[in-house]
Amino acid sequence: MPRISRRTLLTGLGGAALAGAAGCTARPPAPGTSDGLGTGTSPSPSPVPPVTVNAATGPVVVPGAPMRVVVLDTDVLDSALTLGITPVGAALPGRDTRYPAYWPDSRTAGIRLVGPAGAPDLPTVRALRPDLILSNRTRDGDRYEQLREIAPTVLTQTTGAPWKANVQLHAEALSREAAAAAFAGSYQKHAGQVAQTLAAAKLSGRRVSLVRFVEGGGIRMFGRQSFPGTVLADAQVGRPDAQNVDQPDVEVPPDQLARVDGDLLLYATYGDPDLSGANATLASPGWRALGAVKGHRAFPVDDQLWFQGIGYTGANYLLDELQRFLGA
Repeated sequence: MPRISRRTLLTGLGGAALAGAAGCTARPPAPGTSDGLGTGTSPSPSPVPPVTVNAATGPVVVPGAPMRVVVLDTDVLDSALTLGITPVGAALPGRDTRYPAYWPDSRTAGIRLVGPAGAPDLPTVRALRPDLILSNRTRDGDRYEQLREIAPTVLTQTTGAPWKANVQLHAEALSREAAAAAFAGSYQKHAGQVAQTLAAAKLSGRRVSLVRFVEGGGIRMFGRQSFPGTVLADAQVGRPDAQNVDQPDVEVPPDQLARVDGDLLLYATYGDPDLSGANATLASPGWRALGAVKGHRAFPVDDQLWFQGIGYTGANYLLDELQRFLGA
């Protein structure tokens, strides 16, 4: 029997979850249109009443079952796509030129790029006529008033470690709570299965190091209060002492590379490999001296997945890759 990929499994779960929620969330486009803004003569479905959500800025009234959604960071992109909504517009981190590859092109092909995360082009956002904007205060707190003039805007306080609570807020704003609950349950079951598999293979004691080379931000190792840090914790995987801290990340000077060592070392690059220091570091004696490197247990990973895929779909892929890297 052919092996079923994680993407296939997630797609199946998504269909089931959204089918269960469809009775209260579906709002099909008008006949003859692709965006629901046309004026067909067929009777319109009953309107879904507005919803009040408690965002980081306070209560926000949003339309029920919004369909024209603009997302301004990668966590809300994962939330929307996971919950079955293709945004009409999205912002990406400034050094990224494509949507995350862990999503098939068929899911992202119609999304309009509205500029870099943290500095979206507001006229482009306005031209998309959104009925909801999703982001966080870290990225867009200073332009919240401008965004809310365009459409109801729901911001979380930040992104990263509180991603599960953030997805819940996104689901409330998108009228997709049932789907979010299904994905949350599936993820917790998946994490538990990975933890059991690693324990049975006597691998759960391995300490996994997470390193990111960031253009303009140096060499960073990631602690427990980060998206990948929480996923590793859910799989009950150990961390090196220097990363077993309640911090999102810590910058590491090039002359202190020994601090990033672990039984398994996973590293990614954001931006240009030369400007981020990745190429120089990977060629340095300090890097080659690391136990994980000498033992062939250091692996590059996709930055858009491991450090930007902040949501249930991204997290499920992390669990699968983690298990593969550990050899379980």
